[in-house]
Amino acid sequence: MAEIIDGKTIATELRAALKNEVDILKETRGVTPGLAVVLVGDDPASKVYVKNKGKACEEAGIRSVQHCLPENTSEERLLGLIRDLNDDSEIHGILVQLPLPKHLDQNTVLEAVSIEKDVDGFHPYNVGMLTLGKPVFEPCTPRGIMVLLDSVGIEIEGKDAVVIGRSNIVGKPAALMLLNRNATVTLCHSKTKDLAARVSTADIVVASIGRPGFVKGDWIKKGAVVIDVGINRLPDGRLTGDVEFLKASARAGYITPVPGGVGPMTIAMLLENTLDAAERILGK
Repeated sequence: MAEIIDGKTIATELRAALKNEVDILKETRGVTPGLAVVLVGDDPASKVYVKNKGKACEEAGIRSVQHCLPENTSEERLLGLIRDLNDDSEIHGILVQLPLPKHLDQNTVLEAVSIEKDVDGFHPYNVGMLTLGKPVFEPCTPRGIMVLLDSVGIEIEGKDAVVIGRSNIVGKPAALMLLNRNATVTLCHSKTKDLAARVSTADIVVASIGRPGFVKGDWIKKGAVVIDVGINRLPDGRLTGDVEFLKASARAGYITPVPGGVGPMTIAMLLENTLDAAERILGK
């Protein structure tokens, strides 16, 4: 049976260490890292995410400011708010909760965020720097994946990695990060032919396609590391990942659970990026 990679425990340890660093920054420089979260609309899942981020900030000693705007907010008003946050010296990180309502252009909005405060790592500048292997801020979920791999001593260099899902939030940046660590990476998606054969040769599998149980347990190579980013709610209310957990666990060497795997790491990485942003701005 696979060893479970306990993301919840790892994230708790990281957040405790981060709180200590935040306290030191307050005591030595008189500065409290500040994170502004912008939510447009009433998406229930987004509301839960924003609430959880606010709670995590409070526990870490980071100042959290939430801006909740109505669904019909104009792009002009949203961009104006982002400009104000860019100019606010007490705000070190800005996060625009996705997805945005359809009438708002996501690229325009993300490009408006100062690159020095782009703690989500979604600005084209930060994406470009990640491509060059010189990231400023790494996207939180892929960064969390890398920390999980390191936490169990996985040697990434030279390994064959398969990433399933090509989103800008997880799939593409995760593939780049693995590549930057000298893995041989195959980026798969819904149009990939004979996906099972590709997965069956992978030493590291990252599943982020958003379909419950899509990755079959018998696809997994013996001893492989399986990182399940998916979080899907079943009709009975249970949460499940993109991987057949029980069957995959019988073959894998390591596997993340859902929930309690990658999810907690995403928020921990957001807090770390916010602290990093405050220290960078102070350094200037």
